[in-house]
Amino acid sequence: MYPCLPQISRRGSDHQAAVPRAVAVGTYLWQLQWNLKRDRNWKLPLPPGSMGLPFVGETFHWFLQGSEFHASRRNQHGNVFKTHLLGRPVVRVTGAEYLRPLLMEEHNLVGVNWPRSAQDMLGSSSLANSIGDIHRHRRKVYARIFSHSALESYLPRIRKLVGETVKDWCAREHPVTVYPETKQLTFRIAVAVLLGSLPGEEELTDLFTTFEQLTRNIFSLPFDIAGSGYRKGIRARDKLHLYFEKAIDDIRQSSPYEENSSALSILIKSSKEHRMEMSTQELKEAAVELMFAAYATTASACTSLILQLLKNPAVFAKLKVDLQTRGFWPETTGREDTLHHADITHLQYLDCVVKEVLRVLPPVSGGYRVALRTFELAGFQIPKGWSVLYSIQDTHNTAPIFQDPETFDPDRFAKDQMEGKNIRFHYLPFGGGVRRCLGKELAKLILKVLAIELTIVSHWELATKTFPKMLLVPIVHPADGLKVQFSAQLCNRS
Repeated sequence: MYPCLPQISRRGSDHQAAVPRAVAVGTYLWQLQWNLKRDRNWKLPLPPGSMGLPFVGETFHWFLQGSEFHASRRNQHGNVFKTHLLGRPVVRVTGAEYLRPLLMEEHNLVGVNWPRSAQDMLGSSSLANSIGDIHRHRRKVYARIFSHSALESYLPRIRKLVGETVKDWCAREHPVTVYPETKQLTFRIAVAVLLGSLPGEEELTDLFTTFEQLTRNIFSLPFDIAGSGYRKGIRARDKLHLYFEKAIDDIRQSSPYEENSSALSILIKSSKEHRMEMSTQELKEAAVELMFAAYATTASACTSLILQLLKNPAVFAKLKVDLQTRGFWPETTGREDTLHHADITHLQYLDCVVKEVLRVLPPVSGGYRVALRTFELAGFQIPKGWSVLYSIQDTHNTAPIFQDPETFDPDRFAKDQMEGKNIRFHYLPFGGGVRRCLGKELAKLILKVLAIELTIVSHWELATKTFPKMLLVPIVHPADGLKVQFSAQLCNRS
């Protein structure tokens, strides 16, 4: 009996050793497969980098490491490297020198290329997934939503919701977990802007929960199996389409609907005026896309604004003095009742603060494209069909035009500091080229209104010993939500 024990041990040991050997062989063949897929008509090599594990690539590393994932690989391989994310071969690109040809050669070298999951959830007719002339014409239709007159009409709703939210934060005895509170705030703003008013609280809560389901899973592996993130996201999309179909029918039946009553009504009217009347399906996809872009990324930026003002009390103090000096103080001037969009756009230091927040922590870390043909970049070949992910945050962090990039310094955007400098392609928190975010002015307006309200409150502080780690997927957000204590007694404006 006992003589058999060493044999059993050897068999168990052999079995255990076989697993890592199989993984190693599989990984080697996976890497070899991609190296063999280089374009043989080009002598240039593929960019350096790793394609990770078979099938999943480096997706899990990306999720777990967050900002450290791209930073570590950029330090190892340079500003142009290859990897494999969300089921696709990807070339990651950092720096204005390399971003310029990508953003300027849309429809020539590269085209739109969201991950499969995002494509399906946003819809084939969404602005994000449209290309060529269709994309160009749709941008003209969408532009009306973000015109000066439209923003002016949205402002009272934005200020009302922001003011109520900050007042609620101040009334709480316990610290506020800012994120997801900012998601609740920006979601309400997005609904009020899109539909013209807010539905009942129960309906609004259900709508928010559904949108959260879609947002959490929009960048998921495209496996349509029970319990998968992809399937959960698709179900959320379908539920949202049903909701917006009813809202679209209600708008169409109101005749005539107000020019600035809601972003959705403006979109319907604008599409007719441009002789590109949108179908119900196209409008449903537009509504989902606009809501996703408006609330998720803006919530990220609002959270980053609060974080940076907490980290930099001198900036906060200067902002407060600047608003007081300019007579921007409701307690003494009554200006709160007559605030217009133009009043906010003329606040130069506030504008600098918002720009610096978006430089340090842009809500989206990069943009997706696909190579329409094989081309050269940085001495490497980018094969046709490969995804190209250009980095926004890494480009901001490494841009030579920004001295001391680790320091939060709004004054770097002052007019005298910017004179003679061209920051194009070095600074692109809203993307660049023909796909630059159309809603950037709305997002900045929301950020500025929030900054004004927070400055008027004048006292709030971090409720934890240290600042939270920032995660990048699916958008930039603090790991612990950012806990802040607001003082209720300083919120009284009488």
